[in-house]
Amino acid sequence: MTEIMMKGHFQQLAAYNRWANARLYAAALGLSEEAYRRPTGVFFDSLHGTLNHLLLTDRIWLKRLTGQGEHPNQLNAILYDNRADLTKARLAEDARLISVVEQYNNAQLAAKVAYRTTSGSPQEQILADILSHLFNHQTHHRGHCHACLSIVTGTEPPSLDLLMFQRGGTAPDLASLV
Repeated sequence: MTEIMMKGHFQQLAAYNRWANARLYAAALGLSEEAYRRPTGVFFDSLHGTLNHLLLTDRIWLKRLTGQGEHPNQLNAILYDNRADLTKARLAEDARLISVVEQYNNAQLAAKVAYRTTSGSPQEQILADILSHLFNHQTHHRGHCHACLSIVTGTEPPSLDLLMFQRGGTAPDLASLV
C-alpha cells in the first residue's frame, strides 16, 4: 500500500467501523431483553457478551496506542450490563478511534509500536498492522453478532458489508436511539 493511500485507508476503516456498529447496535436495541441476552453458541455466549468484548478490546488497543483509558484484562468481561450504557460507550469509543486514526501520519503508520499483551508479554508491531488487526477483529466479531441476530430473530439482519458503506448505505443515528 502506498504511503498516500495508507492514512486514507485507515480513515475509511474507522468510519466504516462506526457505520457498521451503528447498524448493528440499532438492531440490538430493537430486541427484547431475553433475545438480546440469549446464549447462541458464539464464543462470547450472546450478543450482549460479544458487544462488550468488542468495546473492551478497542479500549485495550487504544490504551496501548495512546496511553489513555482504562479496561479490564479479561477478554470476556462485561463492561456495561445495561444496553443503553453500552451503546453510549460504543458511540464514544468509535469517535475516539476515528480521532486517533486521524492524528496519525504515514510515517507513524509505518513505525513500530511497543506494547504489552494482556498477559504482560512485551510485543512490537508496525502501527498499520495493529490497526489492520483492530479493524479485522471488529469485523470478525460483528459477524458473530450478525449470526446472533439471525438466530434470535429468525430474519436477516441489516447488511454490514463494507461495499454497502462505500456505496453510501445509511446508518441510523444511534445517539437518538438511547
